Amino acid sequence: MFNLQGKTAVVTGGGSGIGKAIALTFAAQGAVVHIIDLNKTAADETAAAINSNAVAHACDITSQQAVKDAFSAIGPFDILVNSAGIAHIGKADTTDEADFERVFNVNVKGTYNCLHEAIGVFRKKGGGVILNVASIAALVGIPDRFAYSMSKGAVYAMTLSVAKDYLKENIRCNSISPARVHTPFVDGFIAKNYPGKEKEMFDKLSASQPIGRMGSVNEVAALALYLCSDEAGFISGNDYPLDGGFVKLNN
Repeated sequence: MFNLQGKTAVVTGGGSGIGKAIALTFAAQGAVVHIIDLNKTAADETAAAINSNAVAHACDITSQQAVKDAFSAIGPFDILVNSAGIAHIGKADTTDEADFERVFNVNVKGTYNCLHEAIGVFRKKGGGVILNVASIAALVGIPDRFAYSMSKGAVYAMTLSVAKDYLKENIRCNSISPARVHTPFVDGFIAKNYPGKEKEMFDKLSASQPIGRMGSVNEVAALALYLCSDEAGFISGNDYPLDGGFVKLNN
């Protein structure tokens, strides 16, 4: 089951974290994986870990022309995973314009740019699969995450819109909404903002999920594999909270 032999996948943000785990998992199941990341060194490292079935591409997804050039170089593909994204801490009145625009440009415009270019590719192939990485911040209120919540709410809405518009063209589109997932970004965030209190803050952030821990990147990748496989061929227009009970049980 969940065999991706003969399929080609494009994973944005594949140089680290969730995107890297998805790229590695898809390759292990037989896919040829194209890793798109702003950091070419990180993309190269993921590709090296995969070996012969991976190609790294340096690409700034905030530029539609850059995405167009990257997708043109890749050629036909079957799966697009929009995993690239950035975070931001702040409320509406403490988020300055530059930070708001930076989050919007990567998380919203970047996702749009990739969708814009992938639809034509899939149309020529007669179908395809899109998976967007949203967040529980799109579904519930999270303190001090104004710009980030805005951006992931947009990703969630784009998922529904694309699923509706292209269903009859055999293009499926779904999203995953993780709660806190343990990545190097989380460790760096804690070290930067809570020096000397790293363990205390890690435990506190872990406990915010009712299940009592953060998710792992491999757990996100496993769900991504299912949703992008032929076994999920009857699923489109859905969002899947991968949240340790955060959305429904955190009361």
